[in-house]
Amino acid sequence: MSARKNLVFVASLFIVFLLILVGAFFPDGLDSVSASMHQSIIRNFGWAYLLSAFIFLAFSVFMAFSRYGSIKLGGDHEKPRFSYFGWFSMLFAAGMGIGLIFWGVAEPMSHYLNPPAYLSDSSPDAAKFAMRYSFFHWGIHPWAIYIVMSLSIAYFSFRRGMPPLISSCFFPLIGERIYGPVGYFIDILAVFATVFGIVTSLGLGALQINSGLASVLPFEASFTSTLVIIAVVTVLFMISSMTGLDKGIQMLSKANIMLAIMILVFMLFVGPTNMMLNIFISTLADYGSSLFDMSLSTNPFRGPEWTESWTLFYWAWWISWSPFVGLFVASISRGRTIREFVLGALLVPTLLTFVWFSVFGGAAFSLELQQGADIAAAVAQDISTGLFKVYSYYPFSSVLTLLTVLLLVVFFVTSADSATFVLAMMTSGGEEDPSAGRKIVWGLTVSTTAGILLFTGGLEGLQRMAIAAALPFTGIMLLLCLCLLRGLRYEFRQERKPDRPAPPSLVDPPSSEAAATTQEG
Repeated sequence: MSARKNLVFVASLFIVFLLILVGAFFPDGLDSVSASMHQSIIRNFGWAYLLSAFIFLAFSVFMAFSRYGSIKLGGDHEKPRFSYFGWFSMLFAAGMGIGLIFWGVAEPMSHYLNPPAYLSDSSPDAAKFAMRYSFFHWGIHPWAIYIVMSLSIAYFSFRRGMPPLISSCFFPLIGERIYGPVGYFIDILAVFATVFGIVTSLGLGALQINSGLASVLPFEASFTSTLVIIAVVTVLFMISSMTGLDKGIQMLSKANIMLAIMILVFMLFVGPTNMMLNIFISTLADYGSSLFDMSLSTNPFRGPEWTESWTLFYWAWWISWSPFVGLFVASISRGRTIREFVLGALLVPTLLTFVWFSVFGGAAFSLELQQGADIAAAVAQDISTGLFKVYSYYPFSSVLTLLTVLLLVVFFVTSADSATFVLAMMTSGGEEDPSAGRKIVWGLTVSTTAGILLFTGGLEGLQRMAIAAALPFTGIMLLLCLCLLRGLRYEFRQERKPDRPAPPSLVDPPSSEAAATTQEG
């Protein structure tokens, strides 16, 4: 196992540093190659992303309502490690977090101003379309993608006693070869996708924090101020990472969700409440009735470019994020049943997301349509300023801005903290409590990468590279569904016969015999 740890760790760092150097010194070259690769993948395999995401959603629902739903992710009598509030808080922080704050106003306004070719821009139909597709892009499909990954890892690690690694989930398919080159490749690819996925999100988060502070404090947003923000937040999340899941990430996630709900409630009652609630109800109905059509439509005859730029991009992005979010969500979900896990992760964060888009998107549309505030034009000029532009029309706008900046900082800290925890775990052979040294290495790597690529302009190129990694990962995730089904069927057919008692690993928390077998492998 030590050889595996070192190989995955060294190979992953080498690949990451190599691409950082390319992004830093040859940003134009990386941008050109990655743009060509990205366009080719989206054009030729976009349908595969849509179909796969729909399969993941159907598979998740099947898992919740099948006979397997009562199986615990752990021993039969094991209790959940975290309360519902702590669990939901960490789910939301890891799964959406910064992105939701960034796009809550920006995405509806972007779709409204630039809808597909078959819709007139800035029209009522464009507004309806904008809200429906904002729900769609941030709704149950992303969480279904995360669920497939996290459910597989949680089952094979906590139920079957294997290391919490993506490669472990393939034991029913390839057996002992998970401890060879195939397993190494899967884990290294997961590290690659995780690093560049989180780097891009942290870069965007730092830019929005910078814009927010510049709108209320007497300084001009610049690269230097962005770099200072990244440095300060790095110190914060490194301190948090040393305290572990129970204290650091859980406490920050709880504080963040409470702050987010407080801002949300304030905007709901101070803003156009009726319009926001009407948008929520009507868009929810529109989303539900159009879900199947949106899930499988590439719009080949009208507006395919829009679908490629938004929906297919999002689906590839969520898949590229699945190793990070999936492994983290698995680590906080031990002791819950499959049904409880799927329904909780699929519905609760999604509902909060829909309310968030209805409130902030509704506030933006109210200002745009009724007061001529040109929020959409502001978003088109600089996406990171859209939310703060909305705040400027509300009472206590400076306080709201500072609270949102605080929210972004804490989301930044929890996302980076979660990422360093997951990266350290993936490169330590699946240790549930990885060493501080590994966390520090990955924490500094992530922050340094974000800073360098913001300076050189190579951030977008690396974002496309991370999305390119989503193509092989789509195949890996489809195989995960098969492996999980095989593992569950084996448990029911071979280990749950009426005349045969369950083995110790299914009654007690899996550790002793199963862990020993894994170590020998």
